[in-house]
Amino acid sequence: MGVEVTCTVRGSRINIPFGKISREILGKDYSLSLVLSADMLARRINREYRKKDYAPNVLSFPLQKNEGEIFLNVRKAEREARSAGLPSRSRIAHLFAHGCLHLSGLPHGKKMDDSEERVLAKFGFSISS
Repeated sequence: MGVEVTCTVRGSRINIPFGKISREILGKDYSLSLVLSADMLARRINREYRKKDYAPNVLSFPLQKNEGEIFLNVRKAEREARSAGLPSRSRIAHLFAHGCLHLSGLPHGKKMDDSEERVLAKFGFSISS
């Protein structure tokens, strides 16, 4: 199992331990497809599957019991990181962990926030400037 990463964005390679983060949150038997996208694809997927017309930063889709897909809008994450004074890597890792936690069944709230902080700290990322 593990993470299959598809990058649809031109530019530098994103050096984030996606496999390790996903195993920490979802376990070793979870099969995850990660699509690193930009605004246009993220907006199209959001419109098609959620009937919402904007480019989100991350979308998570559970497919089966131990299988899911995440669309991570790298361009929006980079803009958000600049606005918050954070490294892009930290914001991208945060959104990836957020998507994985949704796939694990967690809704937004304190438990998710605490889980994000714990996982990101374990891998050397900070979510505050």
